[in-house]
Amino acid sequence: MKRIAITLTVAALGLTACGDGYPADKTVDRGFDKKDLSQLQAGIWVDPNGCDHWIIDDGVEGYLSQRLDPYGKPVCSGVAPPTQTTGDFKGGSTFADPN
Repeated sequence: MKRIAITLTVAALGLTACGDGYPADKTVDRGFDKKDLSQLQAGIWVDPNGCDHWIIDDGVEGYLSQRLDPYGKPVCSGVAPPTQTTGDFKGGSTFADPN
């Protein structure tokens, strides 16, 4: 699971360098199997501090976003132990995991 967290972090940082300087629609997957992210299933990854992050893995790309309450504060639900994931975050993927 630690490998997943590291991979997603590296992927997220790598994707921030992409683009032409204009804001992009972050709800659309722009990879090989382009689709709206609402067609994929999100899981939750719990960071080392115990706070939740939405996680989606479509088999080629990964998406990670901090889970926030309506007031913008981090959600720390205790749904899983720190550094662990829960949920079918690979649901809706059309690519097999290379492992």
